[in-house]
Amino acid sequence: RVKGDTVDVFLAYHDYIVRVIFWGDEIESIETVDPLTGVTTERLNSYRIFPANLFVTTKERIFRAIDEIQIDLGKQVEFFQSIGKPLEAKRLYERVTYDVEMIKEIGYCSGIENYSRYFDGRLPGTRPFCLLDFFPEDYLTVIDESHVTIPQIRAMYGGDHSRKLNLVEYGFRLPAAIDNRPLTFEEFEAHTPEIIFVSATPADYELEKSEGIVVDQLIRPTGLLDPPIDVRPSLNQVDDLMEEIQLRVEKNERVLVTTLTKRMAEELTDYLSQHDIRCNYIHSDVETLERVKIMDDLRSGIYDVLIGVNLLREGLDLPEVSLVAVLDADKEGFLRSHRSLTQTAGRAARNVNGKVIFYADKITDSMQTTIDETNRRREKQIKYNEQHGITPQQIIKARSSVLNKEYTVTAEARAYVEPDYYSMASEPLPEYATADDLKTKIEQTRKAMLSAAKKLEFLEAARLRD
Repeated sequence: RVKGDTVDVFLAYHDYIVRVIFWGDEIESIETVDPLTGVTTERLNSYRIFPANLFVTTKERIFRAIDEIQIDLGKQVEFFQSIGKPLEAKRLYERVTYDVEMIKEIGYCSGIENYSRYFDGRLPGTRPFCLLDFFPEDYLTVIDESHVTIPQIRAMYGGDHSRKLNLVEYGFRLPAAIDNRPLTFEEFEAHTPEIIFVSATPADYELEKSEGIVVDQLIRPTGLLDPPIDVRPSLNQVDDLMEEIQLRVEKNERVLVTTLTKRMAEELTDYLSQHDIRCNYIHSDVETLERVKIMDDLRSGIYDVLIGVNLLREGLDLPEVSLVAVLDADKEGFLRSHRSLTQTAGRAARNVNGKVIFYADKITDSMQTTIDETNRRREKQIKYNEQHGITPQQIIKARSSVLNKEYTVTAEARAYVEPDYYSMASEPLPEYATADDLKTKIEQTRKAMLSAAKKLEFLEAARLRD
């Protein structure tokens, strides 16, 4: 910001302003200023200002990169024109020409990482530099929850490559953009010679790579056991679940329920709420911070039951949860594989009264594998506790809010339920309503009608429609 002979520089990495005051063509003073009060906080003889981004290099390298970019631009534009794609040729020419002008003028442009191959001096198809290049040759890599982390490493390259191919094909980027990418899985393996995989449910890849060297870490300092698993028929599973929930509510304990679909989770939440059970659902459509708040509310007793699909698994540490119920456990698939079932069942392992219920009409291979593995672990844990005179003790974990501060419940533990009626105090009578009031009322009724139809409550939807 320039005012006369004063230039205010708002830094991207600090919360104060650097004010430079000129006298003609010379700098008279440099000072830091509080942006809220305008008060000078410090006077300086010199100040080093860094760019707002991390792309810093020499002018020689910039000019060399620009030459290479323009050569590749000419080749790609000529290629598009030769195959009858003038629109793509024009789009690419304008985009890259603009980026080159920005690089010439200010040293960088939006999306400059897509030109990284030119600045790095790499050959086409070679991998980019990464943090692993700075590690010594004998470093050790520890991968936690490896059964989900390893597939993500595999998928990163595939997803990025697919997206970049589309950008190149339609003339949004030069082919060099493809070389700004994550490592392929083979490249990652080559850079991580020594790995420890940590997982309660290792996948086949980890077992093969470890060549049979597997260490069981089954003994907990608290002496807690893996929860026993009870298999019950799916007929009347919701009614049976409600009885189990009431038993936990009386003991001031919490319940996790996993369903197969997001819609099922929402509908089960509605059904349990109608029967005065304080519950909420959590799935991928719920914002991240809202999920954290819901789990805090579960721990604090605002909710007694949390219903989810695939988020109630790894990393969820809720000592108050004493029951995990898996609905439709016999529906074989990703959500009911033996790894998913074992991870879900483990959410009840933090409570001394932990228990798992599988609602199923038959015992699938995945269920049997989970049950057998749980029994094997329980035998070892029980034997160790008996040999060392250990009595299992409940985990005590501090409860904190979203901001990670100690958290005290000041309101009565009660879930808020939206009223199913309209308040006369806030809604005018039809004979006194204005046109805007009527439009608002119509829109509210329309939304209620759509909501009822979505819940398959067609009689209610028809009533609202009429």
